Amino acid sequence: MHRVLAETYPDAHCELDFANPFELLVVTVLSAQTTDKRVNAVRPALFAAYPDARAMAEADRATLEGIVGPLGFFRAKTESLLKLSAALVEEHDGEVPARLDALVRLPGVGRKTANVVLGNAFDVPGITVDTHFGRLARRFGWTDETDPVKVEHAVGALFPRKDWAMLSHRLIWHGRRRCHAQRPACGACPVARWCPAFGEGPTDPAEAATLVRTEGRR
Repeated sequence: MHRVLAETYPDAHCELDFANPFELLVVTVLSAQTTDKRVNAVRPALFAAYPDARAMAEADRATLEGIVGPLGFFRAKTESLLKLSAALVEEHDGEVPARLDALVRLPGVGRKTANVVLGNAFDVPGITVDTHFGRLARRFGWTDETDPVKVEHAVGALFPRKDWAMLSHRLIWHGRRRCHAQRPACGACPVARWCPAFGEGPTDPAEAATLVRTEGRR
């Protein structure tokens, strides 16, 4: 299944724009409960004003709220960014640590965010269990677990460590484009022959094709 998904999505990658580990950490935190497209839209103004952790830690709250406002929950997200940046300055001299244990101790950073940063900014293998990944792992019969950490460990045991980051991208792309939570495009799915959940969505190829998205959606 993974080999076919790799052929289906040869360009799979993190859909958040970033130029360095700090930017990736910040945009990943901001991506909660909004779309990558919206986060990418505010990114240029955000990092033009606050290019590093020191600058963001000293940001004027109202100004920062104005920049992240289009993302929703702007007060909570502003608070998260201020605390996160301050912790980076105080504990890591303004640099993003390249270790899971250090990342998850930062304010607002869980294992999912940490694995996104490790895999995409530092090339450290990790499995990113977002809602798409967890849903597909269960649909594919790879695990029955619902807790994201247990899903991460269960799926990690099935695949070589070197494949973890790209496996995450491919499952997330498949979940955003074909294997939707509601009405998955079963009849247009490249791994349908191995999927125990085949039939949860339309199996007619023509009908299923209308459900396929060319761009991802959270």
